Amino acid sequence: MKTALRIPAVLIGLALIAGTFAPSTRAENQPHMRAALEHLRAARAELEQAEHDKGGHRSKAKQLTDQAIAQVEEGIRFDNRH
Repeated sequence: MKTALRIPAVLIGLALIAGTFAPSTRAENQPHMRAALEHLRAARAELEQAEHDKGGHRSKAKQLTDQAIAQVEEGIRFDNRH
């Protein structure tokens, strides 16, 4: 004969309520970081379209913009995990 496991409805209700107040693991929207990322990507595209004759400054600006993009992306990922 099988024995059925019976969980009182009160315990189920308490578990559901507790789950409602548990800390959320959902990432924040981070609108300012996402806006900064969009602006940096737009700046990178503009630098790509600029004339090449800039004494190496255009190239350096592209490199630094790529680094800034990477840092913002890492910041977003960090915040999403913590």
